[in-house]
Amino acid sequence: MVFLLDYFQHRRDCKFKQNERLERIQKLPSYEGPFTTHERELLSKPIEELVLDVQKHITKPIDILRAYGKAALKAHKNTNCVTEVMISAAEGWTSDGSIKFNGPLAGIPVSLKDSIVVGGFDTTVGYSRNVGNKGNKDGAMVRLLKDAGAIPYVKTNLPITLLSFESTNDVWGRCTNPHNNKYSPGGSTGGEGALLAAGGGRIGIGSDVAGSVRVPAHFSGIYSLRCSTGRWPKSGIVTSMPGQEGIPSVFSPMTRTLEDLSYFTKSMIGMQPWKYDHSVHPIPWRADIAKGYSEKNKFKVGVLRTDGVVDPSPACVRALEEVVTSLKREGHEIIDVSSSIPSPYEALCIASQLLNADGCQTFKSFFRFGEWEDLGAQQMSFLMGLPSPLTWLYYFWVKYVRRDEIWAGLIKDWKSKSSYEQWKLVAKREAYKARFHEWWQQDAKIDFMITPPNATPAVPHDGMKDAVGSCGYTFLFNLLDYTCGIVPVTHVEKDLDQLPADFSFKKLNGVAYGAYKHFDATAMHGLPVAVQIVGQRLEEEKVLAIMQRIEDALRDGKYQLLDID
Repeated sequence: MVFLLDYFQHRRDCKFKQNERLERIQKLPSYEGPFTTHERELLSKPIEELVLDVQKHITKPIDILRAYGKAALKAHKNTNCVTEVMISAAEGWTSDGSIKFNGPLAGIPVSLKDSIVVGGFDTTVGYSRNVGNKGNKDGAMVRLLKDAGAIPYVKTNLPITLLSFESTNDVWGRCTNPHNNKYSPGGSTGGEGALLAAGGGRIGIGSDVAGSVRVPAHFSGIYSLRCSTGRWPKSGIVTSMPGQEGIPSVFSPMTRTLEDLSYFTKSMIGMQPWKYDHSVHPIPWRADIAKGYSEKNKFKVGVLRTDGVVDPSPACVRALEEVVTSLKREGHEIIDVSSSIPSPYEALCIASQLLNADGCQTFKSFFRFGEWEDLGAQQMSFLMGLPSPLTWLYYFWVKYVRRDEIWAGLIKDWKSKSSYEQWKLVAKREAYKARFHEWWQQDAKIDFMITPPNATPAVPHDGMKDAVGSCGYTFLFNLLDYTCGIVPVTHVEKDLDQLPADFSFKKLNGVAYGAYKHFDATAMHGLPVAVQIVGQRLEEEKVLAIMQRIEDALRDGKYQLLDID
C-alpha cells in the first residue's frame, strides 16, 4: 500500500509541475506571435553589444527580456526544453532593484540548468520527490549573475539521475533535438543545448561530470567550455549525487556563438566569483594569456583520432579532419597522439568506478516507486545490483566466450566500493593524472589537443540504453580536470557519412557495439557535428583563444547556426 501511495503522489506531483508550467506560459500572451523588427534586431546582437546599449540607455533590459522570452517559448514549443518559466518574475526583477544593471552582463537574459537554485522556484532535477522544494533565497551562482546584471528567465530540461546524454524525466517530459525531434539534444544539460541551438537564448549555464556541457553542444550545434574545477562557481545547486567528489562536477558556460562564450566567461571571472563561492580559486582573467595565444604564429597540435575503445563515426572523422586541414593550411604543426597518449581506456575504467563508487545508491535514493529511470543509468544500476557470483560469471563469459577485453575490463569490478577500495581508486586517478601531465609536457610538448567530442553525432531517443558506456572522449578530461571547448564544425551528410562497406558489428567490443547500434547516417542527415579543443588545467583563456583561431581558420567553412524561428 505504501508503494502505491508513493506512486500516486509521484503522478500528482508530475501533473502539478506540468500544469504549473503551462499556466505560467498562458499568462504571457504578449510573448506569443511573430517577432517584431526591433525584437529581431535584439536577437541578432552579440551580448557585449547589448550590454553597451543597456549601459548607454539605448536599449531597456525589459525589451531584451521580452525578445528572448518570446524566443525561448517558441523553442520550448518545438523541443520541450524549458522547465521553470521565470519570465513573469524576471520582469519584476528588472525594475525592483534585484539586478544591478551597471555590471558586465547588464540586461542579458541567462538560462539555467534546472539544477541551479533560484529563489521562489523549485529545483526538482527531474525527481518528483523534489517538487515543492523552493526556497526564498537565490543560490550563490544566481546572486553573482544578478550582481553582474544578468536576468535569469528560464530553467532547462535534464535527465533524471543527471547521468545520461539524453534529457528525459517524468516531471518535465522528454527534450528533443531542434535539428531532428527523433534525436536527443544531449545530456545532462540537454535543455540548454536545445534552447540555445533553437535561438531561445544566447547564454546559459550547465554542469559537466562526464561531458554534460560538451556533448549537448556537439549534439545540438552550439558552443561550450568545460572549465576546470575552481574556475567557475558551483555553489547554490541541487544534484542527484551529493557528496560525489571522485570525479567532481563543474558548472560551465554554454552559448549560441563563440564570441558570446568568450565574453560571458571573461565577465563571470571578472566578477570575482571567489567572493561568492568558497570553492573558486582567486584567479582573475588573464588577458595576457588570451592575447598570447591569439597572436602565436605556430602551434603544435596533438590530434586524438581514436581513444582505442570506440573509433569515431565517419561524420566525426570528417569534422576532425576539416579542422586538421584548416590548421595545416595556416602553417601549424600537426601530430597524431592516438598511439602515444596514456591509455584513455585506463582512464575510462578508473573514472567510471569512481563516479559510481557508491554502487549507484545515491541517485537511486531519490526515486519514488514507479518513477521512470533513464535507461542508461538503469543499465549501470542493474549491473551494480548483481550478486558477486553472477557478476563474475558475466565477466568470464564476456572475456573468454565473447573475447571482449574492453567490456570485460569495465564490468569486472562494477560494484559498490569500500572506503579502502575508494582510496585505492583515488590513488590510481592521481597517478594517471601525473603520467598524463608528464606525457603532455615532456613527450608530446603540444600546445593543445583536438578530439571528437563523441564517437557519433546525437543518439536517438532511448539510445543511451545501449550507448551508456560511450563517453570516453569527454570523460577522460573530467578525470584529468582539463579545460575543454566545443566548436561545431559541420552537419551529417547522408552521402558522405555512411559506414564503410567492410564495417563489421561482430568485431566491435561491447562499448562500440552500443555506440554504433543506432548509427544511421541517412536518418541522422543534418545533425550537427563538432570538435573538442583540449588544454590543460585552468587554461580557460588559452582554450577560448584557440577556439577562435580554429573558427577563423575554417574561413568559409564556419558552422551555420539554425535560424531563429
